[in-house]
Parts: sequence; C-alpha cells; structure tokens
Amino acid sequence: MDHKQELNPLLFVYGSLKRGFCHHGELRGAPFERLARTAAGYSLVAVSDYPVLIPGGSERVSGELYRVSVALLEEVDSFEGPTYRRAVVILDDASEALAYLGDARVLAGQPTIAGGEWRE
Repeated sequence: MDHKQELNPLLFVYGSLKRGFCHHGELRGAPFERLARTAAGYSLVAVSDYPVLIPGGSERVSGELYRVSVALLEEVDSFEGPTYRRAVVILDDASEALAYLGDARVLAGQPTIAGGEWRE
C-alpha cells in the first residue's frame, strides 16, 4: 500500500451512506472510487430500518467504495456509534477495505437481506 492510501483508506459502504441515500452527506464529499462487492462470507441483516453487515454466511454484499481521510473516518465512527465496529473486509477482487460491521453474535436470528443489496 502506498503512503497516500495509508492516509486515505478505502471505505466500503453498503447502506444509508451510499450515493442518493439519506446519510450520504456524512461522507462529506469523499471521492467515490467504484461499485464493489464483498467476497463471499458475509451477511446483510435488517435491523429496524437499516442494514448491518456481519461476518459469516455465504453472501456477497454489494456497496460502494470511497477514498476517505483518517479524520473523516473518525467522524463516521462517531456517526455510526457503538452499534458498529470498523473492521477490514475482503472484497470479491481479493482487495481489502474498511467497513462498519455489526456483532454477529448479537444479531443472530435477524432477517437477512436477500441478494446482499440494500435499497432504501
């Protein structure tokens, strides 16, 4: 990874932070890189009105990649709150990105979102 990428990591978003969705403004103009999907091995579950990405399962979850600053990540950490934890996910091209995940143990039994793509 080059120095610029360390300072500006990729963030994988799969829910309300996507373009055109209600919380996209939280990304504060971070550059859109591309559409992406996780590698198989994740699930997208419905909790209240929002999706939560959890490790485990066999889905490939669809989302978008943004190049973000470390300062912006800290702001998004605050926005996401304690329900989510920022972690590395593996994408279907074997690259890595950061994403906000829920606790699979706590969310066991929640309904999954078929096809791994959330629509608001």
